[in-house]
Amino acid sequence: MKLKDVSNNIEYKVLSGSVEAEVSALTIDSRKAEKNTMYVAIKGFTVDGHKFIPSAVKSGASAVLCEHALEEYDENAAYIQVENPRKALGWCAKNFYGNPSAGMNIIGVTGTNGKTSTTYFLEEILKENNRKAGVIGTVEIRAAGERLNYKLATSTTPDTIELNTILCDMKNRGCTDVAMEVSSHGLQLYKVDGVEFNVGIFTNLTQDHLDLHGSMENYLKAKARLFKMCKVGVMNVDDSYFEKMKEAADCDIITFGIKKDCDIKAVNIEYMMDRVVFDILYKGKSYNVNFKIPGEFSVYNALGAVGGALCSGVPMETIVEALGNIKGVPGRIQNVAEGRDFNVFVDYAHTPDGVLNIIKSVRAFTKGRVITVFGCGGDRDRTKRPIMGEISAKLSDYSVITSDNPRTEEPMDIIKEIEVGVKPVTDKYEILVSRKDAIYRAIEMAKPGDSVIIAGKGHEDYEIFKDKTIHFDDAEVAREALGIKA
Repeated sequence: MKLKDVSNNIEYKVLSGSVEAEVSALTIDSRKAEKNTMYVAIKGFTVDGHKFIPSAVKSGASAVLCEHALEEYDENAAYIQVENPRKALGWCAKNFYGNPSAGMNIIGVTGTNGKTSTTYFLEEILKENNRKAGVIGTVEIRAAGERLNYKLATSTTPDTIELNTILCDMKNRGCTDVAMEVSSHGLQLYKVDGVEFNVGIFTNLTQDHLDLHGSMENYLKAKARLFKMCKVGVMNVDDSYFEKMKEAADCDIITFGIKKDCDIKAVNIEYMMDRVVFDILYKGKSYNVNFKIPGEFSVYNALGAVGGALCSGVPMETIVEALGNIKGVPGRIQNVAEGRDFNVFVDYAHTPDGVLNIIKSVRAFTKGRVITVFGCGGDRDRTKRPIMGEISAKLSDYSVITSDNPRTEEPMDIIKEIEVGVKPVTDKYEILVSRKDAIYRAIEMAKPGDSVIIAGKGHEDYEIFKDKTIHFDDAEVAREALGIKA
C-alpha cells in the first residue's frame, strides 16, 4: 500500500520524501521496524518516540509519521507531519487494515466497573441468537468462543495497531459482532479512533485512574468520547454521572436502571447467595430473569448487556433465555468454597466503588461475618487507598490488608496509606504483607455462615513486584487454603 493511501483522510504535511513510498506494516515500536514499515513516532509519558526515528529508518522503515519537524531527514524514507500522531494512527490503521470494523456490529462497553462482565453477558446473548461474537477485554480475547493468543502491550483496550489486527482476524473468522471493553486510557489516547461503533454502553463512573486524568471531570470527558463515536448509547440512568454523560453524547440514548424511570428497568429483585431473580420491564411487558450471578451490580451489568443486545437486533425472549444460562465470569464474584458451610469469593474489585459493591452484595445474603482481604496497586492512583480502607472498615466485620501488585513501590508503604482510612473507623483488622498469608489467614478465621471476600486481582494469575513478576492466582491460593485439590 502507498503512504498516500495509508494516510488518506488525515491532514498532514510532507516534510521529506514522497507519499508514493510503499508501506507494508505499521509500528509504534522502532525495534519492530523493518523494510517498508511506517514508523509512528509518539510522545509517551516517559519516552519520546521521535528520538528513535533514525533507528527505525536504519532498520528499513520507508515512512515516518511524526508530530514536529526534524533537524535532518534520511533520503531513504518519507516523513509526514501531523498534529497528533496518536489520533492519526487510528485512521492510518483503519486504512491499512481495510476498515475491519465496517460490516461488523461493534459494541463498546465503558465505565469504571462492570465492563468485563457486560461483554461476557453480551457474548452469551449473541451466541443464543446464533451469531458469531468476538470479545476483546481484560481477561482474554475470543472469537466465536475460541481464545485467541495475542500478547498485548496494554491491558483492557489494545493499542491501535493491535486492535485493528484483532478485528481483521475476527472478521476473517466470520464474526458478525464484537463486544469490546473500551477503557478511559484507550479513549483518551485515541486507541479506538477509526473504529465504527454501532452501540456504546455506559456502566458507571466512580473514582479510578486519577493518576492519568487528574480529575473526575477529565475522566468523564475521556469516557464520553465513546458516545461521540457510536450510533446509539445505552446508559445507566441511576449513575450519578448519567446526566453529564448524556449531555456529552452525540447519539441516541437508551436508559437502564433499577431506581429511576428508564427504558429497561429491573423490578421485584430478590438477592440470594448464588443468584438474583428479577423482572425486566421493557415497552410495557415484563420478563422474568433467573440470573445465576449474585449481587446488585450483576443486575446492572445484565441490564447494560440487555440494552446492547436489543440495539443489536436480538429479541427480548432470546435475551432472557441467554441470561438464565449464564454461569459466571472468571474472577467476578466467583465462589471457590465448594461444599463448605462458608463462602469464599474471588473478585476483581480494585476501586472504591468496586469494593463497596462487592461487600454490600455479599453482605445482603451472608448470615455471619464478612471478612475482606484486599490491597491497592502500586504506581496507580494513590488517593483511592485510604478511601478503599475506610469502605472495608465500615462495611466488613474484619479486614485483612495486604499486597496487590505493588510494582515499583514498597508494599508496606501502600498498606500504610490504606490504613489511614481504616484506623479511625475500627480496630478489627490486621496487616499481612504476603498476599498468600493474608488469604490463608482470612479462610482460617471463617466460621459457618461467614463470607470471605478476596478482592483486587480476580482473574489475574500474577503479582508484580519492582524486581520480578511471580505466578499468583487468588482462586488457586484460596483452594489450597481450603484443601481443595486442583
